[in-house]
Amino acid sequence: MIFCGPRPHGPPARADCRTRVQRPAAAAIDSGAGGDDVATMAITVERIFRYPVKGLSAEPLSSVHLSAALGIEHDRGFAIALPSTRFDADKPEWLPKTSFLMLMRNERLAKLETRFDAAEGRLTVFRGGKQVATGRIATPVGRAVIEDFFAAYMKKESHGKPRLIEAPPKHMFTDHREPVISLINLASVKDLERVAGGDVDPLRFRANLYLQGGEPWAEFGWLGKEIAIGRMRAKVTERIDRCAAVNVNPATGERDMNLLKDLQKGFGHVDMGIYAEITATGAISAGDVLKVKG
Repeated sequence: MIFCGPRPHGPPARADCRTRVQRPAAAAIDSGAGGDDVATMAITVERIFRYPVKGLSAEPLSSVHLSAALGIEHDRGFAIALPSTRFDADKPEWLPKTSFLMLMRNERLAKLETRFDAAEGRLTVFRGGKQVATGRIATPVGRAVIEDFFAAYMKKESHGKPRLIEAPPKHMFTDHREPVISLINLASVKDLERVAGGDVDPLRFRANLYLQGGEPWAEFGWLGKEIAIGRMRAKVTERIDRCAAVNVNPATGERDMNLLKDLQKGFGHVDMGIYAEITATGAISAGDVLKVKG
């Protein structure tokens, strides 16, 4: 299975990310003192990502602090809104993905690599490893630079000059109405590869946490249950039904697969991954063990 993602530092280089994920041998997790752990295989957090700008590239994280009732900080904190989109940061309301430039419709976005410096509030855009735009997107001038770039790059697809908008505290530009994190079981992606007949880059599913060591599709049995990673607790709320964005190759920007058809043909649904609402604050790191509570 190819797991492709940008490098944490410096201009992203696609060639560096084509490494294979090796599935570790599974081992049983002992029940907790309270006897409420669900018997399962050893499941670990393989990778952590956030997506500072909706529809743009992933940013890998080695660790992250998660707070109750919130998502990952700076995850989908910005979005490139169509000129017709109306958003009031003082009275934020959830908006559907069709309000923005997005991969389901605008696969050219995947040809870009982005890096977000949260401390400086600076977004830098690369194409083919070369910097093509940079600006402090928390400022009007910086936003204008980025907006001008996307207007020129997307041309008619943006239906005019798009606007870079920022989410206020406790709001995210996600496809879910409430702040959540998304999780992908890499074993399920591997099982999908069997049906698709080739490698499926897990980043097609743009999740926050990628899990290693479980059985394929076991995550769908966690609905309504609590998961724990260290001190962090979260309630699994629903399966993630997928759109045509997953057909876009995140390394090339080409619409080169029909994973919706493969999911439906092989499994009778178009779901991949789960959403979870954070219920107890805690820090998590790559390599941490995930436990499922009954």
